[in-house]
Amino acid sequence: MTKTATPENQKSAALDSAARLSVAPMMDWTDRHCRMFHRAISRHALLYSEMVTAPAVIHGDRDKLLGFDAHEHPVALQLGGSDPAQLAQAASIGADWGYDEINLNCGCPSDRVQSGAFGAVLMKSPDLVAECVAAMIAAQPIEVTVKCRIGVDDQTPEDVLPDFLSKIAAAGVRRVTIHARKAWLQGLSPKDNREIPPLDYALVHAMKAQFPQLHLSINGGIGTLSAAQAELAQGLDGVMIGRAAYHQPMEALGAADAEIWGDGHPADPFEVAEAMKPYIARHLQNGGRLHQITRHMLGLFHARPGARRFRQILSEGATREGAGLELFESALSAPREQANEA
Repeated sequence: MTKTATPENQKSAALDSAARLSVAPMMDWTDRHCRMFHRAISRHALLYSEMVTAPAVIHGDRDKLLGFDAHEHPVALQLGGSDPAQLAQAASIGADWGYDEINLNCGCPSDRVQSGAFGAVLMKSPDLVAECVAAMIAAQPIEVTVKCRIGVDDQTPEDVLPDFLSKIAAAGVRRVTIHARKAWLQGLSPKDNREIPPLDYALVHAMKAQFPQLHLSINGGIGTLSAAQAELAQGLDGVMIGRAAYHQPMEALGAADAEIWGDGHPADPFEVAEAMKPYIARHLQNGGRLHQITRHMLGLFHARPGARRFRQILSEGATREGAGLELFESALSAPREQANEA
């Protein structure tokens, strides 16, 4: 029996497709300007906001916290929290702002997150997470997803992860991203938690076999498009790339549209730069500063001739009062000259 092609089903299928490759939510990095840059590289990848706490969404400056450009779609809002009523209200606000997905953070190990009883510590409370996501789903019409770890502290991932997935699936969650490391809530910094606990990709693959109805994406340590494709080839539904998409964006995302979605040709960094110029100009006209955008673009020419000079000009000049498109053009001149000489 075939599923009726309702608008909801069509949107769900589109998000499933976009989630084949996504860019992780990263605090202080994946703001609206970073997402516009990544969208200029890939038309299809699913993009995530920085984590925003539910109380901040409810009580804070919503335009600052939630505002985004229509060109960013498909884009997801990641929420932090552990109070079902607050999360339901924040999810409803996020839906009203036009996000395509609401994601609950069950993976961040920072001290701030622990003190608020959310993030990775929620791996210890699967029943509470199930209650939270059920409330979020009931409060608004768009899909609610979860990003989690394989476990925390002395938990045995082979035991806790299946139980966690089973309970959130029963609550209505259909799509999950699993960071394939434990989080150590005591003794390791957030940075160490991204690097020291060993990766267990095999467990994530085992979860896909155990929960075939779930759309599962893997996260952690995947830094190239070829590595992402290898995970997809083994049966996972999606791959989420984090720091590599930020520091080496062309290597991580540049060929994604062509190779993962079969759409067009690999992106060219000079074309990406040109595509960003109108957005930069609007930002400057509205009183913004150049460095607020270009700080996310320093890796555009990573490992290409002229990259160092490009970074140097932007790093030294973009924070100065009055810095504008002329400085951006100057920064582009170094890799452009090298490309012309090649």
